[in-house]
Amino acid sequence: MRPSGSKLWRFKYRAQGKEQKLSFGAYPQTTLKEARLRRDEARVEIGRGGDPARKKRQAKIEAIIRAGDTFEKVAQEYRAKCEAEGFATATLLKANWFISLFKRDIGHRPVAEIAPHEMLVALKKIERGGRRESARRARSFASRVFRYAAATLRAEHDP
Repeated sequence: MRPSGSKLWRFKYRAQGKEQKLSFGAYPQTTLKEARLRRDEARVEIGRGGDPARKKRQAKIEAIIRAGDTFEKVAQEYRAKCEAEGFATATLLKANWFISLFKRDIGHRPVAEIAPHEMLVALKKIERGGRRESARRARSFASRVFRYAAATLRAEHDP
């Protein structure tokens, strides 16, 4: 029990000669059954020579980083890269326009989590306005952004 009165499920273990504590959540949000399952998984990890606390910290950091890598942020970074490579001003202005087209639908989403059907919905909205060529070029721009994200290890593939 903590000074605030909350109760936590904790597991104390030794990894590489140091005592560690791993928390599985607060009671009653985490049930005894869930806590015991997580403890058993941690014991298996320790048995393999791993450190479950370090693994949990790395997963948390990775989630924070992935959440910060939105489509809009990666697209702006790609546009800045194009500018540094000396692309024409008209091309850079067009890139800004494409970013603005996607901003409402997928701009806020983490680039690694965007699914093909989300891209299709965003492109269909452009197409419904009677701008088929714009939709085709926007798809091409989005593809370049996704390939850039994959090259910088922020996405697995181009949806």
